[in-house]
Amino acid sequence: MYREVEMTVLSRRAFLRKGAHGAALAAVSPLLLESCLHGVKKEKVYLEQSYLSLFQVTHEQLRQVLSAALTRGGDYADLYFELSSSNSIVMEDHSVNRANSSISMGMGVRVLKGDKHGYSYTEELSLESMKAVASAAAAIADDSVKGGMQDFVFTPNPDYYPIRTLWEDTDVKSRVDLLTSADAKIFSLDSRVSKATLYMQDEEKYVLFADSEGRIRTDFQPLTRLGASVVAEENGRREQNGYNYSIRDGIDFYTPERMDKLARESVRLTTGLFEAVDAPVGEFPVVLAAGSSGILLHEAIGHGMEADFNRKGISIFSDKIDKKVAEPFVNIVDSGVEANMRGSINMDDEGRDSQTTALVENGILRSYLHDRISASHYGLEPTGNGRRESFKHAPLPRMRNTYMTNGPHSFDEIIESVPYGIYADQFTNGEVNIGAGDFTFYVKSGYLIENGKMTAPIKDVNIIGNGPDVLAKINMVADDFRFSEGGWTCGKNGQSVPVSLGLPTCKVSSITVGGKNRG
Repeated sequence: MYREVEMTVLSRRAFLRKGAHGAALAAVSPLLLESCLHGVKKEKVYLEQSYLSLFQVTHEQLRQVLSAALTRGGDYADLYFELSSSNSIVMEDHSVNRANSSISMGMGVRVLKGDKHGYSYTEELSLESMKAVASAAAAIADDSVKGGMQDFVFTPNPDYYPIRTLWEDTDVKSRVDLLTSADAKIFSLDSRVSKATLYMQDEEKYVLFADSEGRIRTDFQPLTRLGASVVAEENGRREQNGYNYSIRDGIDFYTPERMDKLARESVRLTTGLFEAVDAPVGEFPVVLAAGSSGILLHEAIGHGMEADFNRKGISIFSDKIDKKVAEPFVNIVDSGVEANMRGSINMDDEGRDSQTTALVENGILRSYLHDRISASHYGLEPTGNGRRESFKHAPLPRMRNTYMTNGPHSFDEIIESVPYGIYADQFTNGEVNIGAGDFTFYVKSGYLIENGKMTAPIKDVNIIGNGPDVLAKINMVADDFRFSEGGWTCGKNGQSVPVSLGLPTCKVSSITVGGKNRG
């Protein structure tokens, strides 16, 4: 049933009728779609003009703001404009009981002087306000020589996240119908299910970027997440687990087949916990499941390869470039160009092309993840990893879609090679010391491996180790790579950005297993 609640989810068109920027914003979507569909030069020019109209700025005003940012002698300055709208709906007890929307608009100014940066932002897009925050950011420098400006050249983006139906054109009923059908399916699968919470979120973000080197770029970034959390009860015992999707796409992504899988997996993962036994305690081989086990790769290893930690000498990888860090069959990449993935970006938040960066190649550490500052420090080109949470934040080197590629082994070979150990399937919370790479991760579910076979399910397991040490101890990698389908969000320096991660099945020769979590 659909209980009447105070719905604050608005279509973008409803917002436009209320907002001061309505007339300008209304022009964006048709032109954006026309450009994506036809891709000819004329429409690409219109697309740039649409974004300028959206934020009610001109090239001349951008030049004035950038000039103000360089008045104290900064080496470089950039402007980042953003309009973001998001909606969320939560269903519990077979009805929608929470729904909300939010809209934000603003711009930030960054000034660089060597390795230092100044940053300031405003939600008021008048010329006076933008010049004021530019002057504030300029205070990082103190030089009588003013930085120079180059003429603007617009560069169109590729489209790594094509979308058929915009979220602004998707009504509330369509969203609720998806949740209602999944809710009914979940309760039909197992009589032990006592509660289900379903949630759906979507976001659309418009970005305009301009800098003192004449770079001007635009991007439209959709994002959605849909998931289910299930509670089941048996003989007075209660278990909880769930499943979710996240993707840069529209409502068309949520096909009947995917929604059936959401229901089946959330119930299977929950009820499977009733059979779980306590995990062993000690040093054991650990097999990391394909897909979501990539969170260990992301947290315990990937962060250590972000260039700011290495530039400052914090990361244990800071002296490891061109040195062996893993077996020759281990290859790790960070990519922003995977079609519709949550961590993909057409451009980074410094206006740089997205790309695929080889971090570990045949066991050798080849690159860090660079933004403009770190790339300049190392005398390299940025890798397209300068990312920020919003216009209120300066960019940092951040991961996108980080994963290990396929290896030479098979899943069966790996399992059969383990006399006694654990198979880690679902990871949840973890803590990592970025500098040393020490970590503790909580494994929600997995299996015992005994005499080369997976036997009893286990749950509530802590594994403790060191990221670089685990990387070196990966001694088998399977050929069954897959991305995690879930909605991972990476936190760093108070900023959160969407990411994706993945892994083929791989075996670590030994990790400390903490056994049952009794905390």
